[in-house]
Amino acid sequence: MEGAEPAAQVLLERPWLPVSISDCQLLAKSQFGETDYHILLTDLHCVWEERMRCADIQSRAQELNKRLRAPVKAFFSHLCEVVRPCLTGSGGRAGSCEAQISLTHQEDGNISMRVKSELAGLPFYWEFHCTPAPVTMVCTQLVRPLLLMNRVLQRQVEDLEGLLVRKDAEIQDYRENGATLSRERLKTDVFVEQTYREDFITKTLPQVCSGTQDGLGFDEDLHQLYTSVVSHTCKRKLSETQTEEEEQTVAPEAELTPTLGDEGAGEQSQQVQQDAAGAKIDHRPAGQQSRPIVDPTERSSSKRKKKKVIGLFR
Repeated sequence: MEGAEPAAQVLLERPWLPVSISDCQLLAKSQFGETDYHILLTDLHCVWEERMRCADIQSRAQELNKRLRAPVKAFFSHLCEVVRPCLTGSGGRAGSCEAQISLTHQEDGNISMRVKSELAGLPFYWEFHCTPAPVTMVCTQLVRPLLLMNRVLQRQVEDLEGLLVRKDAEIQDYRENGATLSRERLKTDVFVEQTYREDFITKTLPQVCSGTQDGLGFDEDLHQLYTSVVSHTCKRKLSETQTEEEEQTVAPEAELTPTLGDEGAGEQSQQVQQDAAGAKIDHRPAGQQSRPIVDPTERSSSKRKKKKVIGLFR
């Protein structure tokens, strides 16, 4: 389980990349280890995933390639070299490893991605069996980062709007003091926030939401923003986890001190009570006070002896 957490974090920090497989426009992110992988695919209607470990990869490889007897490490690097270009949107730069990759939507809602390539002069087959990802996975890998990006971009827009207002005030001050433009084409209108937003919604928004595939995925700036947002979130969670572990470590030590104190106080209280019992004053008549005070245990034992002696004589 300790190795799964870093792998999940690495996958989380990978940006979503637009890919095209069998004329299907998708977003993909993937993480390939030494003998394991985890891939995510989405068409923005559903998110599919597959996670495979060494033993499962070995079993599927032998099922699809009957003559294959090599260990996973011997052919996994070839599989990564063949598949990675397809899952990163650079399918045309697969190098010397030419492969045929096809994607099929199944009736049960799963998708299957079949790969055919050549390894050591023999055909090599592989299949990705992707199933719908759980809601927690979708929220962690897609929804939450996009919401954080939206918040960051909204804050950036607010800062830029404030900067434009201050720039207009600066330009107005120049004009009032006699400054003029040397070129009339550089003149701009005064920025009005409400007017700008209404114009953006009526003109720019329809172009973005037109449904064209060009809007699928992120450009380089958004890739960097996505990575920065996710990295900051992971660091904050790690810091909170370390703080909780430190508090849990200190808590038992803090609880131990009062316990020892209570035991010491109890012993002192018991000693005080014994001293007080020994210091009690006998208020019996003077004739009886001259008798020495006998310990109750000794008195009880002496009484028992007397009764025994009397019993014998009777």
